[in-house]
Amino acid sequence: MIGFTVSDMERAVDFYERVLGFKKVAETQVTGDAYDTLSGVLASNMRIVHLRLGEQIVELTEYLSHKGRPIPMPWRGNDLWFQHAAIVVSDMEKAYEQLRRYRVGQISIEPQTIPETNVAAAGIIALKFCDPDNHALELIWFPADKGSEHWRRPTDRLFIGIDHTAITVSNSEQSLSFYRDLLGLNLGGASLNTGVTQERLDAVVNPRVRVTAVMPEKSPPFIEFLHYESPSDGRPFPRDTNSADLWHWQTSLVVEDVDAAAKALRAAGVRFVSPDVVTVPNSQLGFSRAIMVRDPDTHAMRLVQR
Repeated sequence: MIGFTVSDMERAVDFYERVLGFKKVAETQVTGDAYDTLSGVLASNMRIVHLRLGEQIVELTEYLSHKGRPIPMPWRGNDLWFQHAAIVVSDMEKAYEQLRRYRVGQISIEPQTIPETNVAAAGIIALKFCDPDNHALELIWFPADKGSEHWRRPTDRLFIGIDHTAITVSNSEQSLSFYRDLLGLNLGGASLNTGVTQERLDAVVNPRVRVTAVMPEKSPPFIEFLHYESPSDGRPFPRDTNSADLWHWQTSLVVEDVDAAAKALRAAGVRFVSPDVVTVPNSQLGFSRAIMVRDPDTHAMRLVQR
């Protein structure tokens, strides 16, 4: 499950439902020591909404008592706090028309088709854009020989589901040490994205992006690394980043034994947001125990036990 912090829940839910076809499936408000400990935010008082698109869930969180800071503007895709969710569409032309109808802010100048010179991604069409809080999102369309078989099932929906979340990283091997070697995700596909197409997709001048996928046991969604070899001047997360800030995303990974996972991560020197494993009283969140940690670039991972 992918989640992020929003400033205005009513506005966010309206955008995702009306523009992108998500459906609200759960809503709750939580407060107390357990949630403060998990999020690392004192007096957190969170309103949480789960939105479904196809078989995938996005978790929106609004901090009611502790309003976080907005996403720094302007930002670029090579900034290390960058993260996006990739939404699979059945028809890119119609999906793009929907965004334009609602005057959605765009990152890409228009949908971009990955050229045949990039064999691993050739024929994929993508467009990056923003929600009302400037969270980055991507529309993605797969040709018949690309993407998960999941996306080739017959459907009458324009917006089908969430393929992956992409995170900008400073070093692919360092990130693999965390996500593959510590968290147990499997190495998936990889590509090197360059040239005019990538420049128009990312709104970054002369990009050279090494893309690496890491896969959980069941996907979609999965995690994708974006390692910008050029330009390499992306800004790091602000040092005092916390979960209430609007650039905060967390990706939830289900584990069999969260205590054992926390022990292994602590021994490896991983940074913890939550000082200890938390028992969660509210069953609507979909898990009973959890802990939040940070990867080498400060992206948040929430390990949950059902």
